[in-house]
Amino acid sequence: MKLRAGNFVVYEKAKTSTHPSPRAERVFPSRHGDTYSYVIKKFWKVLRVFEDDTIEVETRRGKRHTLSPGDPRLRKAGLWQRVFFKDRFF
Repeated sequence: MKLRAGNFVVYEKAKTSTHPSPRAERVFPSRHGDTYSYVIKKFWKVLRVFEDDTIEVETRRGKRHTLSPGDPRLRKAGLWQRVFFKDRFF
């Protein structure tokens, strides 16, 4: 996957808590039912691509993360995602 600055990406972040958010997907209870494991889709914008192909992304609230382009949880946002979830990008 070749990414450039300005591209929109979707990152599936794994989370664990006692109360999954309404946007949680693939929700699984723990063995004793105290917590839940789930995935949240994060919609981020690529800011920079470094020499070693790692990328710097920005969240809608301005936080920055550095990611490997080979991360299986990272993918380029498709046309439909950019249209239907445009409010989640920025």
